[in-house]
Amino acid sequence: MNKKRTTIKDIANVLNISPAAVSKAMHDDSRISEKTKKAVKRVAKELNYQPNHLASALRSGKSNLVGVIVPRTNSNFFSSVIENMEGVLNKAGYNIIITQSNESFEKECKNIDTLLFTQVDGIIASMANETVDLSHYEKIKSKGIPLILFDRGENDLNVDYIGIDDYDSSHMIIEHLISKGCKRIAHIGGFRRTRIFNNRIRGFIDAIHKHNLPHDDDLIVESSLTLEDGRIKMQELLALDNPPDAVYVASDYAALGALQVLNEQNIKVPEEMCLVGFGNEPFTSLVSPTITTVKQHSKQIGKIAAETFIKRIKAKNWKPKLEKNILKSELIVRNSSNRDLSIKST
Repeated sequence: MNKKRTTIKDIANVLNISPAAVSKAMHDDSRISEKTKKAVKRVAKELNYQPNHLASALRSGKSNLVGVIVPRTNSNFFSSVIENMEGVLNKAGYNIIITQSNESFEKECKNIDTLLFTQVDGIIASMANETVDLSHYEKIKSKGIPLILFDRGENDLNVDYIGIDDYDSSHMIIEHLISKGCKRIAHIGGFRRTRIFNNRIRGFIDAIHKHNLPHDDDLIVESSLTLEDGRIKMQELLALDNPPDAVYVASDYAALGALQVLNEQNIKVPEEMCLVGFGNEPFTSLVSPTITTVKQHSKQIGKIAAETFIKRIKAKNWKPKLEKNILKSELIVRNSSNRDLSIKST
């Protein structure tokens, strides 16, 4: 049988005082004596009383909870963002509820409904790959709850956003590969429907055009950027009549899959094929060869997202200018692309 949940009324009955007095004692109200406060806390502990935070939030209109939605938690980038976000929010008196969409639009919608039901004071989110319809995010805005997007977001929502310059990141990568003698560069990207991946593809195409390099449609492939996707797309690129001599992958996980295929087929990296990933996952510095990648400044993104929420929640009846924090990414050059041109030419 389920044990009945202890209520404030139960504590009041034991002490023969009013439920209102119990509530005030628990909130350390100055009008309640220290003797009564100690008695209330003692009985609450004995009866294993657990506050009903949802009921409290409904009464006060404030839960001190912030909902966080990420595509996945097993990514170093997202886990770092969450860690730094939580540090700022905890200091400000907030706790976070973490949900993950697993790149599913349907699950993302359910996550938002759950967070809204829980009466969170705000939501900080990075969108799922499948998300195209934004009506569930509009639902958040319609309720007057602060919504901050990071890494992945859509300009159409007109909300605060924090991320890196994905377009310029692609230019930076292409410039690097060209400096290493690469002339036929392919791109394994995410889906164009997602803003960050569309920007990376646009940046790739514009950089290729800028340097008059081949722009063949078969050198640009879209995927979910999983490790298995990296393997499949790398095999497809190698099967071309005129395969690339470099591949820029929009995710370290897919880059790892691509590297596995190259190693299995005894293609020398970087001598015969240069490879660049994206995200600076820890394994990129541990595999052989180590993978050149892009650092996304997860710590700053997490802190700025949390600080932006706090600004929003304090604004109350006035609306400060929208925050659009675009950070400059950093290329971390490692063995997978650090081709020695003097050796290659001999």
